[in-house]
Amino acid sequence: MSAVRDVKVQYAGPSALIAQEGKAQVTLALDGSRGQVGVRGTVKSPALFRDALMAAFDVLGSDLRYKRKDLAVYLAYLTKQGKKANKEIWEAQKAFLEQQLGNEEKPQQVLEPVLTVSPDEVSLEVFSRDESSYARLSLPSALFEDREAAHGSTTLSIDEAFIARFERMRSWQPVSLDATSRGDAPSPAQTRQVPWAWLRNFVQVQSAATLPSSVAELAPIDLYNLLFVLRTRAAKKPPRGIRFELVPGAQPRIVIEPFDIVLECHGAPYAGKTPRVVRIFGRQRLLSLMRALPHVKAARVHLMGAGLPVFWALDFGADRGSLTVGFTGWTDSGWSSASAFDALMPPASAEALAERAHAHLQKHGPTTFDGMVRELGAPAKDVRAALQLECLKGRTLFDLVKGEYRPRQLLDAAIDVSLIRFGGEREKLAHRLLGDKGAVRLTRVHDLGSEGTELSGEVEDLEARRTFSPSFTLDSEGRVRGAGCTCLHFKRAGLREGPCEHLLALRIFHQRRQLHDEELRQTAEGRALIRAETRTFVRRQTGQELVYRVSLDDKLVRVLWGPRSEEPRQQRTWFDSDSQARDAYFARLDSLTKDGFIDAG
Repeated sequence: MSAVRDVKVQYAGPSALIAQEGKAQVTLALDGSRGQVGVRGTVKSPALFRDALMAAFDVLGSDLRYKRKDLAVYLAYLTKQGKKANKEIWEAQKAFLEQQLGNEEKPQQVLEPVLTVSPDEVSLEVFSRDESSYARLSLPSALFEDREAAHGSTTLSIDEAFIARFERMRSWQPVSLDATSRGDAPSPAQTRQVPWAWLRNFVQVQSAATLPSSVAELAPIDLYNLLFVLRTRAAKKPPRGIRFELVPGAQPRIVIEPFDIVLECHGAPYAGKTPRVVRIFGRQRLLSLMRALPHVKAARVHLMGAGLPVFWALDFGADRGSLTVGFTGWTDSGWSSASAFDALMPPASAEALAERAHAHLQKHGPTTFDGMVRELGAPAKDVRAALQLECLKGRTLFDLVKGEYRPRQLLDAAIDVSLIRFGGEREKLAHRLLGDKGAVRLTRVHDLGSEGTELSGEVEDLEARRTFSPSFTLDSEGRVRGAGCTCLHFKRAGLREGPCEHLLALRIFHQRRQLHDEELRQTAEGRALIRAETRTFVRRQTGQELVYRVSLDDKLVRVLWGPRSEEPRQQRTWFDSDSQARDAYFARLDSLTKDGFIDAG
């Protein structure tokens, strides 16, 4: 299978901005190979139009991956220092280093921004080059005067020169928009070679938006305070996360690590049924929201869960549009998040229901989830899987602001889900290993305290007739560090060419086991199997964070409690049997939950 997907595009010309006689004319060049699509009209709010588009362009151009220094510069430096070597040796060294370390710097093409024109809105979708940030800008029809539109989806051609000129557009000038896919002299057709891995992450982030989430309501001042702290403080040590503390009936609270800066939010109280602590990482990407901040009337944060994307939905007010920005669990959306994205793949049985959902959306337009359940007449779980499949095919998106599914054709044809099922050949091999019952085993889980958790396991490859011993460390930010394996691939290349299938299999197995154990411990049968466990609960009061750490170890229950900044008090209780200790342990956990403490595990 090819590593890229050929996408043919044909633009009538470049996008341009012309400012003259006190007004600005914005011309956006659209792909004409997808049929006649476009929109014309006068923008009622030029400042909102400029700032919202620039926020989307900032997401498009963001790339926070580590960038290696130019090797040729280093070799030139050695030459100036008087290092003796002939030209052939220098060229050989440079070629060797480029072969070993230069693969990640080869530029790759990505899909241009996707413009969708609908009867009620115009939307623009972008996905960053580093595959970690997604944005969807929605501009309602009411934002345009004398609107003319040809409905459909296509791609938009922009370059750095247009973005630089667009950024300097005056907000007091009337703006006339002309986005068209037809021109007098269209340019020859071109072929974009878009990597499948990039497309896979693009549609998976959108598929994650369909999952149930915990929603934190924020006021514009809360978003301002958060961005101000991130802009003025640089964390030099981990953890570098943002912690959301959500208590039913109370306003959300944001804690910025490692400074432990607490932001008391001013939005609506949390509407969930159980208290939660959710930690997210890759927070520097949030700075791309700054341009849109002056126009935000309300903000919502949709927290999907550990390792899954988090979505920030910014509402600009009635008839003014919205901006939805999604970030993957980590800025480097590599194999650390492979296990989380694995849960997004719907079963093959959802195919027939997905076709019915697609036909309904094409005929009736945007529909809520409850409306889709009524129309399809299927259980909610099956409908959600079908809609996830539609998102993976690139034919549907979920509007978090309006809470409805919308038809949108990402490419000229539906994406073959089998081509994006796995991130690569080694991930495919990892799932083959996971398919053999008992082939992947977790042999040791060692708590390293603030450094994270060390995991070791065994992977039995029945085809190779060998057993391998992968191991790795999950740090306090949930990323994988210090990996190792006994296989030939790791001995030859380490992690330079990515993790081996045995490390991937162990990572996914550990994630699945965590989810299974968490579901099991909610039942009486599951609790009866627990003999050793530690849980941490937190509650903030009078400006302090009170921490309870409750541990079960066979017949012993140990409790450490007190303010986080002080030495904790300790209580140990021994029982005659492990069942009595277990009952006392869970009774203490239930008591803490009733008292308003949050499980911070």
